[in-house]
Amino acid sequence: MYLIFLFLYIGNDSTFMSYLKMAAIKFGPQLKELRILLCQTSKSSQGVRDFIEQQYVPLKRNNPNFPVLIRECSDTEPVLYARYELGVERRISLQNLKSEEILQRVQELAASKPK
Repeated sequence: MYLIFLFLYIGNDSTFMSYLKMAAIKFGPQLKELRILLCQTSKSSQGVRDFIEQQYVPLKRNNPNFPVLIRECSDTEPVLYARYELGVERRISLQNLKSEEILQRVQELAASKPK
């Protein structure tokens, strides 16, 4: 009975649910690196800062040997780069996105194949 109550209580917490979603992401062999660029102070990078604070640890816990590079620079547009096999890169703007939306973009990149 306590377990059901705990699940219902935690199940309504969006942070916990996004943690479970992130924990489910496992990068395949085609994806070689994620690189996140952001500004330390700009409003357009707030969602990226939240994403790093909330999602970086579960992401690395599930993919301990996978390189996730975080680059901070003043007045930089927040961007996510995914590098695949043979040096193919995809670039996604993260400007004004929320942490959950960034998580969705990471999931899409992890599931996609390079073109």
